[in-house]
Amino acid sequence: MLEQGTISIHTDNIFPIIKKSLYSDHQIFLRELVSNAVDAIQKLKMVSRAGDYAGEIGEPEIELAIDKDNKTLSISDNGIGMTVDEVKKYINQVAFSSAEEFIHKYEGKSDQAIIGHFGLGFYSSFMVAQKVEIDTLSYQEGAQAVHWSCDGSPAFTLEDSSRTTRGTTITLSLQGEEEEFLESARIKNLVKTYCDFLPVPIKLEGEVLNKQKAPWRESPSNLSQEDYLEFYRYLYPFQEEPLLWVHLNTDYPFIINGILYFPKMRPDVDVTKGQIKLFCNQVFVSDNCEEIIPQFLMPMRGVIDSSDIPLNVSRSALQGDRTVKRIGDYIAKKVGDRLKELFRDNREQYISAWKDLGTFVKFGVLNDDKFKKQIEDIIVFRTTAKLTEKVVAAETPVVEVQSSDGDAWQDVTPSPSAENSTPTAPYTTLKEYLERNKERNENRVFYSTDETTQSTYIELHKNQGLEVLFMDSFIDTHFINFLEREYQDVKFTRVDSDLDNTLLEQDKDKEIVDPNTNKTRSETIKELFEKSLNKPKLNIRTEALKSDDPQGTPPAIVLLPEILRRLREMNAMMQQGTAEFPEDHILLVNTAHPLIQNLANLNQGSIIQGDGQSSTDQLVNLICQHVYDLALMSQKGFDAEGMKSFVERSSEVLTKLTEQASK
Repeated sequence: MLEQGTISIHTDNIFPIIKKSLYSDHQIFLRELVSNAVDAIQKLKMVSRAGDYAGEIGEPEIELAIDKDNKTLSISDNGIGMTVDEVKKYINQVAFSSAEEFIHKYEGKSDQAIIGHFGLGFYSSFMVAQKVEIDTLSYQEGAQAVHWSCDGSPAFTLEDSSRTTRGTTITLSLQGEEEEFLESARIKNLVKTYCDFLPVPIKLEGEVLNKQKAPWRESPSNLSQEDYLEFYRYLYPFQEEPLLWVHLNTDYPFIINGILYFPKMRPDVDVTKGQIKLFCNQVFVSDNCEEIIPQFLMPMRGVIDSSDIPLNVSRSALQGDRTVKRIGDYIAKKVGDRLKELFRDNREQYISAWKDLGTFVKFGVLNDDKFKKQIEDIIVFRTTAKLTEKVVAAETPVVEVQSSDGDAWQDVTPSPSAENSTPTAPYTTLKEYLERNKERNENRVFYSTDETTQSTYIELHKNQGLEVLFMDSFIDTHFINFLEREYQDVKFTRVDSDLDNTLLEQDKDKEIVDPNTNKTRSETIKELFEKSLNKPKLNIRTEALKSDDPQGTPPAIVLLPEILRRLREMNAMMQQGTAEFPEDHILLVNTAHPLIQNLANLNQGSIIQGDGQSSTDQLVNLICQHVYDLALMSQKGFDAEGMKSFVERSSEVLTKLTEQASK
């Protein structure tokens, strides 16, 4: 026996700390040991390139072996190995990290980084093992093979070994409750999870378990569009193809490699949960990057790999510092740059992706001032204007990469053919809208939040040549407030809040006054509706809607004053409730509609019988109520009781009309 001793540590016994506090997940022991094995192989390459080793390196590989009879799991590599002194230093003296020393000594000699710069990674094996053995032979000429053994106490043994091949084997005698790691399926799953993209073959019973190639570490020029798509399918099986992607490959101001995808958004996707996988030197760390990625980019998918991201010793959590924030800002900027370039160079593709991109782009604008300044001019809205635009079919994603030579971006997507383009609803930026409409309605924006329920109002505006923007995503309620702050000289008007004078006939002064009542027809109609509806808080207005076909306009519409509606919506949001439909709304009765004119004529011909109402009066009242019901239906849905009453009144109206017709 060469030596017996006690491991140099700063506490009486570090192993309980390792088992209970240092590592939160037992299964990561395999990640750490395989990472160390890869390091050993990379170190040998470094030494060889530096001219310090003239021997044959051979084909690098890591071999895993399971012995169920002896309840052991071993990890073997054909890397650099260790001498007796190195075992004493790197294994017994926990405070030192072999990786740190190699990085400084051989910096610039290899394009592969050293993974295990955490120092304590080897000791994670004691979470699952009751005994750990190391059998190692250094690459150095004349080195003696060494066997190290420890049973989980500070005591260890160090003796000669009969090993004859260069490299290291770590053998774990598993604890009784950790025998799940003797199952080959479990080991294969762990390798796939944590070590799939490590650049060395990892074998179990002769089978290579890992892919080895990490696409994000490749030069973008070496990857085809199908390579990017295949990688996405591998990361996220059974998902729709991504819209486009960004390949990050830069070493300044941080070392960051990665591929970020813009996915198609599905209703069941939780946009608050990160989907980007975090790697450190090709070793999987986490399924989320909440601390790194700005919240508005959470819907993105893909991989970020960086050795500059500060992880704790178990790699399970980020250590909070300014670097993380700066990296997040950097990634957000690159995403913003990419969106701007796509808007400039391939607007059709940008618009085709906007349905999925728009929500979290707007969210980013609301929450990140730097991002807002980057992309505020490329936010687009669907519009009623008849613009001539086409979009590339969504099945053809855009490939965009960032060159490692600088910040230049290059588009490597094949140019779309005419056969691949399809017409779409036109989109416009706000600045384009204002410029296009400055002569007709300068600094005025008409918008709709619900194309279905507000279709009547939209048609009124379209028929008079007024362009309407659709702001109908769930985030647009907040986004409109942002736009009003940014464009303080612009008035934003929802199509159902009030009607522009352009939509109304302006010749009320020419109305004939009835000599019997001394009232105009508009005044008579207003009184008729006030009496029939008997709703003190309802503000009834009579206007003639401008149209070449009065029958094609609505007989009446409900308007909600903009300020009052927003106050109610704000109160509802603060109370986490639903905004109730206000009683004090406006009923605008269209005096130009034939139905309203006939109603007025019918009212004039009614005859009062005794102290009651004539059948004509009753019909007039029912029609007024029915007109109001129809106007309400264009603004809000009825509840069960409201729908029941509406159906009953409708039946009564039809009954009265058929009675009148049969006389």
